[in-house]
Order: sequence, then structure tokens, then C-alpha cells
Amino acid sequence: MKNAIITGATKGMGRAITIALVKQGINVGICARNAKELAAFEAELLEMAPGIRVAATVADVSDRHQLKKFAEFTEKKLGFIGIIVNNVGMYKHVPILEDDENSMEKQLGTNLFPAYELYRFFGKRLVSAGEGHIFNVCSVAALNPVMEAGVYSVTKYALLGLNNVMRLEMQPHGIKVTAIIPGSTLTDSWKGMDVNKNDMVLPEDVASAIITIYNMSKGANVDQIIIKPAGGQL
Repeated sequence: MKNAIITGATKGMGRAITIALVKQGINVGICARNAKELAAFEAELLEMAPGIRVAATVADVSDRHQLKKFAEFTEKKLGFIGIIVNNVGMYKHVPILEDDENSMEKQLGTNLFPAYELYRFFGKRLVSAGEGHIFNVCSVAALNPVMEAGVYSVTKYALLGLNNVMRLEMQPHGIKVTAIIPGSTLTDSWKGMDVNKNDMVLPEDVASAIITIYNMSKGANVDQIIIKPAGGQL
């Protein structure tokens, strides 16, 4: 069986992606800061697919030490991790000049550094095995900055840049790297706003794209995929 590690797995896109992987018969390593939510999701996954294994641990992935412990725990429990989904992220709707002074540090710690650290942790293992797939969940804000979410746009632009470097480094070794670039997606980022889900990308759409890409032939890699609402961005 294949093994995957997913950050930000209990909510939104991460939750949908984790469920989709489990339905493919893939073991998963997941974490969350909330122990109760994590335990409930683990139980849900095991009930959904009794044959799979789940490595669940409480961790804040913006903390390098906790992130490393999560990676080590997942690898120890599941074995070789061939699928990495860097999904965790935070969105803040505020222009840079009106933002808090620690906003850049906080959003880099959530939107960029976990992907960087997991790449550093698992990268050489993937190279040694000569197989694997890394998915980095970016944002259309990385392509077209959102003025009202300045720091978020910068950090997602950085994540897309990291994705492109990963892909170039991994290409000679047969490891695939894909940037998932969703537009307006119905997640907690829209909490409290009056939106129509039929006008938005759903987390399940993103999960479906990842599964389709993962199941492509060995010789095919999707460098990046943009998924936007059919009627345009909200």
C-alpha cells in the first residue's frame, strides 16, 4: 500500500483530499492542533476504509519542531512516504499597509515553511526510492495578487516558486511535483460571508484533481493545474 502525509488535513481542502486518498486505499498521516477533531476524523477514516492505516498526531505545523515530530511519527508508523500534500494555509483579508507587524512572519510560517521543511525531510528519501509525488496547494493569488490580501499573495507566490524549484530538483530522479492552484474555494476562509456554493470551487473538486493527476501514467507529470469558478473569481 502507498502512504501519504497531508498537512491541514481535518478541514476544507485537506479533509477532502485525505478522504479521496483513503478511498484509493492509501494510508495517511494527518495532524491537527485540536486533539478532539483529529481523533474524530481518524475514526471516520477508519470506518470509511477499515483496511487502511492512519497515523494521527497532534501538531502545529507552523512550529518546525512539531512538524518534524509529525513527519517522524508518520514515517515510523506507515513506512516510506511517497505522497506529500502540502495543503496547510491561512488567509488574511487585509492590505499590507494595514496589516499587523507580525503578519508576514506568521503567514510564511503557515503558507510556506511547512512545505519547505517537509521537502527537506523527505526529499532525499524520495530520491533514494526513485519515486513519489509532491502536491503543493497554492492559490490563484500567486498568479494574480489580491490587493486586499497582500501578505497572503506574497506567501502563496513564494510557495509556487518553491514548487517550481522542487520540480526541477526532482525531475532527474523520477519524482513528480505538482502545483495545485485553486481559485475561490468554499473553505473556512469564507466563513461569515454570504456566498453561493454553486458559484465556487468545492474542496472535493480539488481532491478529484489530485487523484486524477496521481493516477496518471509514470511518464506524465502535471506541472500545475488552475481550478477556478466557472463564472470567474468571486
